[in-house]
Amino acid sequence: MSAQPFTFYEFFAGGGMARAGLGDGWACAFANDFDAVKAAAYRDNYPDAADHFRQGDVWQLTAADLPGGVDLAWASSPCQDFSLAGARAGLSGGRSSAFFGFWRLIEGLAAQGRAPRLVVIENVSGLLTSHGGRDFAALGEALAAQGYSFGALEIDAAVFTPQSRPRVFVVATREPPPACLLGESPFHTRAVRAAAAALPELLAERWRWWRLAAPPARNTDLAALLEPDGAVEWHAPARTQRLLELMAPLHRTRLDAVRARGGRDVGAVFRRTRIEHGRPVQRAEIRFDGLAGCLRTPRGGSSRQAIAVVDGGEVRTRLLSPRECARLMGLPDSYRLPAAATSALHVTGDGVAVPVVRWLAAGLLEPLSKPAAFLAAE
Repeated sequence: MSAQPFTFYEFFAGGGMARAGLGDGWACAFANDFDAVKAAAYRDNYPDAADHFRQGDVWQLTAADLPGGVDLAWASSPCQDFSLAGARAGLSGGRSSAFFGFWRLIEGLAAQGRAPRLVVIENVSGLLTSHGGRDFAALGEALAAQGYSFGALEIDAAVFTPQSRPRVFVVATREPPPACLLGESPFHTRAVRAAAAALPELLAERWRWWRLAAPPARNTDLAALLEPDGAVEWHAPARTQRLLELMAPLHRTRLDAVRARGGRDVGAVFRRTRIEHGRPVQRAEIRFDGLAGCLRTPRGGSSRQAIAVVDGGEVRTRLLSPRECARLMGLPDSYRLPAAATSALHVTGDGVAVPVVRWLAAGLLEPLSKPAAFLAAE
């Protein structure tokens, strides 16, 4: 790594999880978020926030608000309109159109000769397929118009931490990358390959197949991140029974098989609405693969993820605590969460997994930021 820190802007920064993943080798020159709860969490965890953090609408910023020039601009723009669970409004959607508020700033920087060397756009996997791939192509057009070549990696946080959380990372660079950073990657998923194949010819010329290796095998599971049984609040038996009654036969059979073998097992439980016989039915679904389902921002009880602990045939259930959710995002216990549980879950459920960012930074962003130093070190 260079003796001088890499520098970055972070847009839609939330509680600063991308910053946490980039690590101490990166200096934040500017950060922004609209949400008051997330902004408070950012300020609480980064004492230098007064120097560079701006709360407010990205559309109210100008290039003049952004100091100097940086190696990287990171944008985790609102994902709801790309999500498979959302309305799939795409880049024209009211919330995801915040991307263009961010991109207007990059265009302004470019006009001043201050465009970042790198841009990373993180979003849900639906970005690759929204509007039949037209939104992904529109993103590529915006990048190409400012002289960037780009590629995408689809990385599931489950590779690093026991939470199923696939996300797309579009990495764009204005300079020719070293050949050693191009090639095959396990993160070139079927969806990434299909999105690349669907690009128009002129954009296909700008496409880069980023080489990013797989990390070592994860050595923790959901159970390892939980608080001691006596330190948390458990559901009353009637509430547990209600969850069991919501399970479809497949999931109830799965639970009964775990109960029958004895011992202690931990399963993740999430309530979803399924269409059965032409009508919506709320179901509780359970998994015993050592993973939590994808954390979400809390919008009522059904969006809160629960666990079921099976111990000697007995089943107890409870909600995941905010601290447990923070651990599932790869945050250290030293990270200060909002005091209110709903606020804490709002911060953790709408962030980027910290170890994913660290792996991406070490394997790709840092070599791309200082390619000459990287090649010399090799």
